[in-house]
Amino acid sequence: MTLRRTAVRTVALVAAATLAMLTLGSPTAGAADRPADRWAPAATAKIHPGTMMYTKGAQCTANFVFTDAAGRVYVGYAAHCAGTGAATDTDGCRATSLPLGTPVTFREGGNPADEGTRVGSGRLVYSSWLTMQRLGTHAPNTCAYNDLALVRVARADVDQVNPSVPFWGGPTGIDTDGTAAGDQVFTYGNSSLRGGLSPLAPHTGISLGDQAADGGWSHPLYTVTPGIPGDSGSGFLSADGKAVGVLSTLGLAPLPASNNIGDLAKELAYARAHSGLRGLRMVPGTEPFAGFS
Repeated sequence: MTLRRTAVRTVALVAAATLAMLTLGSPTAGAADRPADRWAPAATAKIHPGTMMYTKGAQCTANFVFTDAAGRVYVGYAAHCAGTGAATDTDGCRATSLPLGTPVTFREGGNPADEGTRVGSGRLVYSSWLTMQRLGTHAPNTCAYNDLALVRVARADVDQVNPSVPFWGGPTGIDTDGTAAGDQVFTYGNSSLRGGLSPLAPHTGISLGDQAADGGWSHPLYTVTPGIPGDSGSGFLSADGKAVGVLSTLGLAPLPASNNIGDLAKELAYARAHSGLRGLRMVPGTEPFAGFS
């Protein structure tokens, strides 16, 4: 081997090492940020299910916390929270969206006049909408109800994360057998339209039963106070504290003022198959599910 080749190889190795070091510090790095079983105390964590999330000025609510095999930390919301079309665009296989890598901020105390206090940041790393479009998905139910996105929490902010749902506790796992008519559900919506009034965030609802025509992708329900814009993306828990779904749309007909939630088990299975995030899983809460007990 000539000296020139050795020098070129050395320079290439140094460049690769430098690039790797820079990548490790970015919000989309591939290395583990922290042990996945070490979380901020639930009482003081700033990033958790129910935290307000802002994407280019649009506000949604965090649903659950996720990790992957490398220990990276993600917070979920609805894919349509990064949408760029009209609010009525619900076909994820056609609707336009901001690209992966888009910055997202975590905030608290937001209201219609002020986005509130920034408590962390991250970047959009998975969108069911963008993925379905990339794969050429056309199945109507999947296109209509597969509405999950993941935001990777910035490395500097992962020590502010706790996976417990405020007020209710949990989740205790993922529901895989759907809901029956009359089943009680629990959620924590955090729309800025409520003016940052946290007592209005936790509320309960009643399932209207799984719709056979949806293939199990959707669970329509009524809540004591219907989900409103800004609640989108928030998670729903079953009566035993399992994560059932993600708030996707406000139903207008044939069930006025109802909400539709996409089935989390199906949405997560789709993400595992197509996101490239190896070992993706939802993290159970550190606080026990309380319900009405």
